[in-house]
Amino acid sequence: MGQLIYSGIMSLDGYVADRDGNFSWSEPDEEVHTFVNDLERDVGTYLFGRRMYQVMSAWETFDTPDQPDYIRDFARIWQGADKVVYSTTLTAASTAKTRIERTFVPAAVRDLKNATDAHISISGPTLAAAALRAGLVEECRVFLNPVAVGGGLRFLPDGQGLRLELLEEHTFGNGVVYLRYRTQA
Repeated sequence: MGQLIYSGIMSLDGYVADRDGNFSWSEPDEEVHTFVNDLERDVGTYLFGRRMYQVMSAWETFDTPDQPDYIRDFARIWQGADKVVYSTTLTAASTAKTRIERTFVPAAVRDLKNATDAHISISGPTLAAAALRAGLVEECRVFLNPVAVGGGLRFLPDGQGLRLELLEEHTFGNGVVYLRYRTQA
């Protein structure tokens, strides 16, 4: 059975993007990016909301010949996985191996988890909040950045109570800290 994993970046004050939607403060260096690549190799399917999909879809046609190996590696990983995009406004996918779903249906995600041994990654705090509320997320993986942005879009939704068990931690040379947690009932 596949595991649903919520991964993302976060500021010290709990945000994935500031009030203006900016997240450039979290751009990974080579060490962090290489680590992320290794985590993403086991992902068979990505679940995205529309906004996160539009950001990530740049990897589909990313012109990589002149890019470092770790960038080209991530592009290959992303292109190789299936993608499910939850959107009421998109009429067609702009990337291969992608399907559009109008609504997030927890039972359909449970079916997807039961039908695979690969990891399923859920990205974007709004979509992840729905999966967390439905009890579908087995792990939260966060890249804690040494910056406070003062407000914006939160990594974890307000009002969401969670008990988490720390499974792994890693500190990078640039001050980013990776934290891997298992969710507990």
